[in-house]
Amino acid sequence: MYTDMVGYTALGQLNESLSLALVEEQRKLIRPILARHNGREVKTMGDAFLVEFPSALDAVRCAYDIQRATREFNISLSPEKRIHLRIGLHLGDVVESQGDISGDAVNVASRIEPLAEDGGVCITRQVYDHVSNKFELPFASLGPKALKNVAEPIEVFKVVMPWEAQAVQIANLDSTRIAILPFANMSPDPNDEYFADGMTEEIISTASGISGLKVISRTSVMGYKGTTKNVKEIGRELEVGSVLEGSFRKAGNRIRVTTQLINVADDEHLWAQNYDRNMDDIFEVQSDVAKQVADALKVRILSPEKQRIEKKPTESTIAYSLYLKGMYYWNKRNIDDVKKAREYFELAVHEDPKFALGYVGQADCCIALGGNWGIDFQGSLEKGKTMVRKALELDPELAEAHTSKGTLLRGEYNLREAEKEFRKAIELKPSYPTAHQWYMWVLVPQMRWDEALEQIEKAVELDPLSPIIIDNLGLFYAWRRNYAQAVKPYLKSVELGMDSAHGDLANAYGRLGMYDDMKREGAIFAELLRDSVPLADALVEAWTAHLEDNKEALRRILPELEAHSQEAGNTLHDIALFHFHLGEHDRGFEFLQRSFFKREQELLFIAHDPELDEFRTDPRYLDLLKRLGLD
Repeated sequence: MYTDMVGYTALGQLNESLSLALVEEQRKLIRPILARHNGREVKTMGDAFLVEFPSALDAVRCAYDIQRATREFNISLSPEKRIHLRIGLHLGDVVESQGDISGDAVNVASRIEPLAEDGGVCITRQVYDHVSNKFELPFASLGPKALKNVAEPIEVFKVVMPWEAQAVQIANLDSTRIAILPFANMSPDPNDEYFADGMTEEIISTASGISGLKVISRTSVMGYKGTTKNVKEIGRELEVGSVLEGSFRKAGNRIRVTTQLINVADDEHLWAQNYDRNMDDIFEVQSDVAKQVADALKVRILSPEKQRIEKKPTESTIAYSLYLKGMYYWNKRNIDDVKKAREYFELAVHEDPKFALGYVGQADCCIALGGNWGIDFQGSLEKGKTMVRKALELDPELAEAHTSKGTLLRGEYNLREAEKEFRKAIELKPSYPTAHQWYMWVLVPQMRWDEALEQIEKAVELDPLSPIIIDNLGLFYAWRRNYAQAVKPYLKSVELGMDSAHGDLANAYGRLGMYDDMKREGAIFAELLRDSVPLADALVEAWTAHLEDNKEALRRILPELEAHSQEAGNTLHDIALFHFHLGEHDRGFEFLQRSFFKREQELLFIAHDPELDEFRTDPRYLDLLKRLGLD
């Protein structure tokens, strides 16, 4: 690695003391970052660093961290005190002598550094070939470059920095694409935090029912809770043209809600309103905000949409408060929080038996507990169906209920009816990302690839910071066997805190033959899931053996998996695939049959599963496809 300060020579001629001070600041900033990434500082040459690394990936990650830290360092400084760096990276052999290094590799690194932009990183083809599928940021080729004292032109790439990729032309942002930021809780009681969050979520939900608006989902906006970022920054990051922000205050039975709609392009206030009301008027406030936003953005609200917006979900403010507490815990998504959410949803419908959303909340908790964690699988899903049925009897036009019903129908392998429910949900609430996300899970088993990609990309557009939705984008590419393209969304999902994405990454790396990376991610995955999945280590070991074609290790592990086939995280479907890999085809089909009767969701992907390619004409495989409705 060769680093250099932009404009240092000119600055030294104008203000020597300032230039020396900046060099010292640069060294304080860079040296801890080098240490974190195993970089050995070979020497400094005035404003420049020469650094050696044990791996190309360490070097690229270090270069990015240096530029990110420098950018953050510069934010609060006046222009003349800012540090501007360029970085060049090359991979090759060096000659070491008395602590210094020399050779062509060092020469090339120093020659490509000037090709980098201010704040940028340039790498050679040799580095790119080692890191292109492992590093989370994209690269752009600058083409072959003729370098001084280098015989042949070398292809050079630039790292596309996040702030570059997000540098959307603000003037061209779509004003009807809107982010509704978390309302600030101004109540004297901090326990009213759930109500402020709930107010945000319900306004998002109400506005999502207006077809002319594209509303960013709750998952993506909640990251801006308490943010100090300005509207332009948020607009760039979410690629929205409008931002709604506000505050909520509750005192006894009185509430005060303040709102303002801001145009990202010019910071102009398009609309602002204060509401001083009784708690009983909370729904009227929410629907009025949605309508005023649409009016300010000159978006027409269709008559059926207006009716749905103005419809009160419940007449009971007590039931509504209980529902918001349920949503507060549901959004945490941990198993204990989901159980607590279900209790609040049950209390909400006990308070108001006609509260349809309370039944949907219970249904979603049942789906998560039964489908995701295997807790009383059949009982949970049966209760889920009962709750959805009650919700739709009370409100046939409830998008959330149709989405939950579609998920349950998919769980019964009824893809045709599930698709109808997802399409209905999207018709009722076009900006509901969960409906688009789960619709993909119906289209992929049928190998309707273009439609599936359209749905998951729409979900990402509406919820760009949702770790589960971004992970699902990675799954789409993996199902298409484009494992290299799956890596980037998996890495983003990991960055956003999704534990299971480490397992998805391990699988993608294994398919790409990157076994060291596979084992690293597999070990992280097993560690994270050890408490909730008793067989985590055995499962990771089995998949590692499978992907490395280590049949001896797979045979050793398989009996333990079979003996505990009812444990969470362990599937009959996976056991079947392991038997197929070992050449035990009859045993494999036996476990696929058992997987079918258990209604395992993984079975729906057998039409494109690479493990089953050699059995496409086997009568047992064709019979299974037919019973799944995939023939």
